[in-house]
Amino acid sequence: MSRSESDIEASSAPLIEHLIELRRRLIWSILGFMGMFLICFFFAKQIFNLLVIPYQIATGWAGLDPASVELIYTAPQEFFFTQVKVAAFGGFFLAFPVIAIQVYKFVAPGLYRDERAAFVPFLVATPLLFLLGALLVYFFFCPMVMWFFLSMQQQGSGTDAAILLLPKVSEYLSLIMTLIMAFGLVFQLPVVSSLLVRAGIISSESLRSKRKYAIVIAFIAAAILTPPDPLSQIGLAIPTILLYEVGIITARLIEKKRAQRVAAGQATTE
Repeated sequence: MSRSESDIEASSAPLIEHLIELRRRLIWSILGFMGMFLICFFFAKQIFNLLVIPYQIATGWAGLDPASVELIYTAPQEFFFTQVKVAAFGGFFLAFPVIAIQVYKFVAPGLYRDERAAFVPFLVATPLLFLLGALLVYFFFCPMVMWFFLSMQQQGSGTDAAILLLPKVSEYLSLIMTLIMAFGLVFQLPVVSSLLVRAGIISSESLRSKRKYAIVIAFIAAAILTPPDPLSQIGLAIPTILLYEVGIITARLIEKKRAQRVAAGQATTE
């Protein structure tokens, strides 16, 4: 056997091991998701009722009776598929810790000890920041959006026709899921920027110099991800800009600690 062929066989063995490990981690992630999906599908109606609470909060803000909230479905299968979407959304949310752990177990063997120690805080911060964004949507932003739409209703009187808001279950679910995902992803900005700074891809100075572009992109993304009303677009754009500033501050702290470690290392060698 030639040397090149032996080198190829030696390099293919670790590749096969990585693929086997990747398959194992994927299987555990899928099993975790499917388990949570089945649980959430069993309680899909209760979960959907929880998601309706922001709408009820909005009716209270609009001076209406929260008990009068009605959602409709216009196709026989619509509510069933809505429950499937609820179960998938809830299943992924609940299974995220399992998926994140599997990702970490797959990546960790290739990291140094200090890199693994630095990776763990980001692993913890990601679901917490996503949850923070989801709570902001649930208790404030979604009620504000629904209050805006409810304020456009017209009560019938005299020659004026009654124009009432009767949301479809699928459309309301799509709205609140879109808002939760949008805010959850936006709240990952400090994590993403910190990882990029640690990897040496960007710096705090580059983030600061591109602030004006980030502001424009924040409003464009808000216009795409939110309903076409100014309240929701501004409501997403402002937190995005604030989190971008948090990312700059975090990047500066990381660079400061890195400089201190370098200085300490040079002092010990001297």
